[in-house]
Amino acid sequence: MTEVSAVSIQAAILSAGSATDSATETAREFEALFLSQSVDEMLRTVPAGIMGGGHAEEMWRSFLARAIAEEIAGSDGAGIARSVETAIAGYGRATQEGE
Repeated sequence: MTEVSAVSIQAAILSAGSATDSATETAREFEALFLSQSVDEMLRTVPAGIMGGGHAEEMWRSFLARAIAEEIAGSDGAGIARSVETAIAGYGRATQEGE
């Protein structure tokens, strides 16, 4: 998973020809990242040792959190990507109108 930043969002808005595809991809990446962090925090509430304990459990928990988040994002279950994509499109229109 790649890191989503203001630069990648701006690049998605300003890129010619594939602005919609870039905005969609950036929004999906943001949603997956947000959900991954949220799921990881939820999994931290699960009692330690349920998956074997120790350092390995911490590492696998992050992999599990990422996999769960990607499934949620892929099924469009949270709807975060749609909202982010709409915001990117609105920002892009405002930027173009201001030129």
